[in-house]
Order: sequence, then C-alpha cells, then structure tokens
Amino acid sequence: MNKWTPSYTEPPAPKPKFTRPELLLHPNIPKPLHGINPRTIIGEEWWDIQRHKAYKRNNYCCWACGVHKSRAKYHKWLEAHEYYIYDYVKGEAKLKFIVALCYSCHNFIHSGRLTAMQERCEISENKYKDIMTHGLKILKDAGLQKPIPPSSPAKWEDWHLRIGKKKYYSQFKNYEEWYEHYYERKG
Repeated sequence: MNKWTPSYTEPPAPKPKFTRPELLLHPNIPKPLHGINPRTIIGEEWWDIQRHKAYKRNNYCCWACGVHKSRAKYHKWLEAHEYYIYDYVKGEAKLKFIVALCYSCHNFIHSGRLTAMQERCEISENKYKDIMTHGLKILKDAGLQKPIPPSSPAKWEDWHLRIGKKKYYSQFKNYEEWYEHYYERKG
C-alpha cells in the first residue's frame, strides 16, 4: 500500500448490552417434542415479530457469547431460539422467552441435532468440534459446566408443549416412529 491508497478500517461492531452464557446450559429438546414449536403453532408472523425483538434487544449481538452478528464466525446473522422450562416429571415444556444466538451458540445448544448432522456428514468433523469447543469455552470462562441431561421419568405419550392453557402433544406415537422420521428417511 502506498501513501496514495486510502486505508480502510472496519468500524467497531456494537457492543452487547448483556451476555448470558448460562443460556448454553439449556437442555436438548426431549425427542417426543421434536417438530412442534410455537412458531409453527402460532404462526410465522408472530415468530418474525418475536425474533426481531430478540435481535434488537441486545444490539444484534448473541445473547450467550456477545458476538455481534457482523463478526459471527459461520453466518453473519443471528438465529432465534425458543427457551423452555421443562418439567421432566409431568413431561411438559413451557415457552419462557425467545433469545438471539449466533450460529455456533445455537448449534451448541442443539448438540443432539449437531451430533446427528455430523454423523450423517452434513457438517464436517472440524466444524462440529469447533462449535462444541466454542460453547464449552464460553461455559468454562463463566465458571459453568454443562449438566448431564436428565433422564425423563415422563412417558412418551405424556410429553407436551404448553402454550397458554392449551397442550400440544408429540406428532410421533413412540421412539420408533421418531427414529424412522429423523434417521431412516434421511438415509
């Protein structure tokens, strides 16, 4: 670069208003609840409003790690995640709020899905390891440890998503039907 070539410095990304690394402790969605969620029940218009509120609330930064969407590693956007409170005895999930996450943090939370994607060669082993390392580092730096997933005493048919007073039950009768849908159809 000579003295006549203008230099360009990328402006600093907005800072997050907060970070909540404990969001990465959110457990995997119980298998009976796969495929049912508020965005498909309530509708895309509701979902778009909620996710955009979540993005804006933290200056378009990941709620868990704080990275601005323009500086995120794999995609330059945020993803919305439904944060549930689970009752493993009753087999119930209640929506608590919507959060905005970078691709890495979102996939760390959905580590069961991420593992399945890696096993089916939909993502590379290096990308899988990078995402898992990213999440584990955030937890370690915050003094948190990913808990062992609870075993569910609730029966498959008892699991439901509660939205208001209404309950939504699994689209799968049992584990075998779930397995066929998610593994056998995808080859």
